[in-house]
Amino acid sequence: MTNFKLGILASNHGSNLQAIIDACDSGIIQAEVSIVISNNSKSMALKRSNKKNIPSFHISNHTHPDPHLQDIAINKTLKDHNVNLVILAGYMKKLGPLVLKHYKRKIINIHPSLLPKYGGKGMYGMLVHREVIKSKEKITGISIHIVEEEYDSGPIIDQIKIPIDKNENAESLSKKISQIEHDFYVKTIGEIITGQIDLNSYYN
Repeated sequence: MTNFKLGILASNHGSNLQAIIDACDSGIIQAEVSIVISNNSKSMALKRSNKKNIPSFHISNHTHPDPHLQDIAINKTLKDHNVNLVILAGYMKKLGPLVLKHYKRKIINIHPSLLPKYGGKGMYGMLVHREVIKSKEKITGISIHIVEEEYDSGPIIDQIKIPIDKNENAESLSKKISQIEHDFYVKTIGEIITGQIDLNSYYN
């Protein structure tokens, strides 16, 4: 068993989480998912992790109404499970300063647009695709970036450009992107673990 441990934060369906779990099981990613945290007690992400007997925790405004105590709880949970890399996989909350400080340059996120376009607070999932279509873009894509204090900020690690068909709508665009993003995220995570991608190098 590898010593490299991933901590995954997810809010809803957890399809990227499942792709990462499967990649770890098959050896495509040389790591293990050591913990899953969700701010949604009924999320499919928690059901997926429970099915694989991965330690999973619901930490949210319901369990910790005080944002500072919530930040402490998430940070402690990640540390207690010896997490080396924190992965946001459809996590809909901003991380607190304690987690950001302790895991500085060790947190990544995937976003369904070519950042900095269509990023920031309130821009996620189908809302992004609707804005892309509304703006009559000809190309969209997927971005993987290092997480910093503000939403969708931090250095971009990699991007994939995806052409938009003439008769595309938000739903078809979402489906097209979701078919690509799982493999893209898995590939990037694998390259971080093997050292092909050095997160510190984006700050030189």
